Amino acid sequence: MGTHHEGSAEEVRALNAYIALVRSSESVTARTSGPMADHDLTVSQFGALEALHHLGPLCQRDLAEKLLRTGGNMTMVVDNLEKRGLVVRKRGKDDRRFVAVHLSGEGRALVRKVFPKVLASIVRELGALTAREQEELRRLCRKLGLRGS
Repeated sequence: MGTHHEGSAEEVRALNAYIALVRSSESVTARTSGPMADHDLTVSQFGALEALHHLGPLCQRDLAEKLLRTGGNMTMVVDNLEKRGLVVRKRGKDDRRFVAVHLSGEGRALVRKVFPKVLASIVRELGALTAREQEELRRLCRKLGLRGS
């Protein structure tokens, strides 16, 4: 579904591309988030667990930047994961103001269980595109994502 906006060709083209991008992103996210929901995880919570699993402990600010979340949102995500015993906050020994977020044993076990299911759903969804199309999509998304940098 395209725009009904009656602007310039440039505006209509950009708006149609934006609508398609957002709709496809939300649609793919909805179809790939089932394994997360099956374990009572939001997309943000799973993203935090996955980042900590693959990158190791991170301070909340770095975790928020990695997941493109605000500091306040990341605090809520980490609070909820901590309440479930999936992560632990640890203060720095040299600088007590520094707080790193670590996966707990339970968090590590959960992400190891859920990640393969999420990955399989992502592979299945992106299988609608050829390998070359997937690379082109990645390139174009990266180009748009880095535009503001």
